[in-house]
Amino acid sequence: MVIVMNEQATEDQVEKVIAALTQKGYDAHRSTGSTRTVIGVVGSSRSPLDPREFEIMPGVHEVVRISEPYKLAGRTFKPEDTVIRIKDVAIGGRDVVLMAGPCAVESEKQLDIIASSVSRYGARILRGGAFKPRTSPYSFQGMGEEGLRHLRTVADRYGLLVITEVMDTSQIELVGRYADILQVGARNMQNFHLLREIGRQSRPVMLKRGMSATIQEWLLSSEYIMAGGNHNVMLCERGIRTFENYTRNTMDLSAIPIIKKLSHLPIIADPSHGTGLRDKVIPMARASVAAGADGIMVEVHHEPEAALSDGPQSIYPEQFAELMAQLRIIAPAIGRTI
Repeated sequence: MVIVMNEQATEDQVEKVIAALTQKGYDAHRSTGSTRTVIGVVGSSRSPLDPREFEIMPGVHEVVRISEPYKLAGRTFKPEDTVIRIKDVAIGGRDVVLMAGPCAVESEKQLDIIASSVSRYGARILRGGAFKPRTSPYSFQGMGEEGLRHLRTVADRYGLLVITEVMDTSQIELVGRYADILQVGARNMQNFHLLREIGRQSRPVMLKRGMSATIQEWLLSSEYIMAGGNHNVMLCERGIRTFENYTRNTMDLSAIPIIKKLSHLPIIADPSHGTGLRDKVIPMARASVAAGADGIMVEVHHEPEAALSDGPQSIYPEQFAELMAQLRIIAPAIGRTI
């Protein structure tokens, strides 16, 4: 259920509605837009809610029942697009934000070479894995906290934000000391204990789509985070598993406009994992921006043939420069900027 307040509703009237919901044992999530305040009602209680009780309260415009299982992530709760602001970067607004860097942090020198290039060409956020969830237990698992320190040091050197993955609840506090954005990987999209704990954090979160997840399941996972109080969530389409095996995954471009219709959350595209092939990354990044993506995440490595993780899907710095030049042509055609 969503309670829509009048445009002229006072703060006192809003607080009284929230207090009435809390008294009945429900969680009230407030969203204040440019014209009016909306209160999302979440949870279950022994006290059933009668919409008429709230429709007659001073300041209430209407009470809307929500048919979708995701309440807070849907546009009924928040019709306006969510814009996540971190320092001077706005994700979900007019700008298409580029996140770039290696799959895995290997050394400070490696990270410095890559960051200096991608920042020069227009990236705003440095990506890199310090903890690497790998299919094989014998593959490189990441540098841990040393990798996090390298990320923060190098990002600060070039004026970039940091995004990196959290794999376990025990890592949240540690990663939060170094990262500006916490990433939940595809393998953890339905790790509900991890999602609940991240929902209690103040850091923005990027939630990757699970390898076999439907769009509804993906949105419901974002609901776990938002129900905990953290509404700074962005979604990331990174390809899904299908019968096709030419590419690493099947990049679901249709998910971008679908999410734009169903949800107010920003949507990021990851064509590196979406295809797994270097020569397919730039075409799918172009298509993602044309489809309405709010940001692009790509893997960049100066020596991908020697990379410890995902070298075949990492583009060279000069290819990243080429991608940026192409996106600066495409974005204005759909009213966006790079």
